[in-house]
Amino acid sequence: MKNSRHPNRRELLRTGLVGFTGLTLPGLYRARAEAAATAKKSDTAIILVWLRGGQSHLDTFDMKPLATTDYRGPFNPIDTNVPGIQITELYPRLSQCADRFALLRSVAHDAGGHPAGSLRVLGGDPASTDKPIPTYPDWMSIASYLRHKPTQQFPNYVTINPVDRYDSFQIAGPTYLGPSYEPFKIIGNPDTPDFSVPNIGFKDEKTQRRIEERTELRSKIDLMRRDIDQTGLMRAFDNFESQALRLLSSPEAARAFDLTQEEDKLRDRYGRNSWGQQCLMARRLVEAGVDIVTTEFDGPLCGRVANWDDHAVNHHVFDANAHRAPFYDQAISALIEDLYDRGLDKRVMVVVTGEFGRTPRISNVASSGGGVASAAKGTVQPGRDHWPRANTMLFSGGGIETGQIIGATDARGEDPISRRVTPYDFLMTIFHHLGYDPVQLALKNFAGRRNPIFSKGNPISELT
Repeated sequence: MKNSRHPNRRELLRTGLVGFTGLTLPGLYRARAEAAATAKKSDTAIILVWLRGGQSHLDTFDMKPLATTDYRGPFNPIDTNVPGIQITELYPRLSQCADRFALLRSVAHDAGGHPAGSLRVLGGDPASTDKPIPTYPDWMSIASYLRHKPTQQFPNYVTINPVDRYDSFQIAGPTYLGPSYEPFKIIGNPDTPDFSVPNIGFKDEKTQRRIEERTELRSKIDLMRRDIDQTGLMRAFDNFESQALRLLSSPEAARAFDLTQEEDKLRDRYGRNSWGQQCLMARRLVEAGVDIVTTEFDGPLCGRVANWDDHAVNHHVFDANAHRAPFYDQAISALIEDLYDRGLDKRVMVVVTGEFGRTPRISNVASSGGGVASAAKGTVQPGRDHWPRANTMLFSGGGIETGQIIGATDARGEDPISRRVTPYDFLMTIFHHLGYDPVQLALKNFAGRRNPIFSKGNPISELT
């Protein structure tokens, strides 16, 4: 008869000792420890807010009020707290903290599909056409590979509402680095009352004690095998399992993921919605020592098709931007201000971007279906299509010079006319912040050859 005081195998699986992103936790730590790369010591961190589908630069951060009506859209620019910098009237909160971020208005590339554009920005893939899965590891996985900490209490790469797919296409992943460098994934809406993060911390002391007893028992059994082990793998396995157990039993890790630890006033400041609470959790994680945190802004807050892909067939582009703006404005401004108020701005960089911008010229096409930010099916409405030739990225913290505009596009917002940069430059900037020289850095592929991470691009000097 089963003892109800002890967890059964199903409970162990649920607590995560056996299951974690598709492989065992001890296996994850073992794979990381066997990696050959040596990371520089640094406490810098990055939060990426990913806008799946691509934000319209003309309606947000690179407005063209003097353009003709078939380009400029209905929104007006407003002054910010930095003289000479204007952004959309849709973002009043961000306008009051412009001294704490920089806008890079001149990002351009030639990968026009969502998968190809995402792979270019996230992993430097040179292909301009879409592909179902990535060939190159994304920068987050590389950073996870390099930032391995043997005694860490929880993963060094966490994704909240994962940045990993666009419909049936995979847009991010560790590829040849192996699944050990995938992120710890947090699924669900952190704003819901019953939200919890599995595999982190034990709420039941009896469960924790029982797992510790089983771990101790196995270590005694393995002692005999260790004596005849000539490679040290058995001893290493014990170390990996200890790390996994620390993650599962760590009260520090449990607290880092627990938003109820925050005061209601601060949670309200971020916004009592999925985007706001995702950003709040991101701040908690980097403050606790996580190196890489990504979060995706999509779902119902985006409008009918749940992303930023504002073709006229999907959304009324201006209704969609107006609908999502209050949630975006509140969450991003709160994240920026919170990081600065806590003194985290020197070591934590925030990046907000999607895969590209949207077409400067407005298209008018029949909607494919009615709903939030979209007229009834068949109704002609305005939209903007894919535009990799120009995009604006927002950067905050990271010790950079803020309150600045980098680069410019032409009078219609079609192409950069000064300080044109590419996703390769963006990626070089990311690794520079993390403390690595990506030109010299190389990783082993499946064949054992060392591949440079990127073969071109330079860190953006204004952001270093």
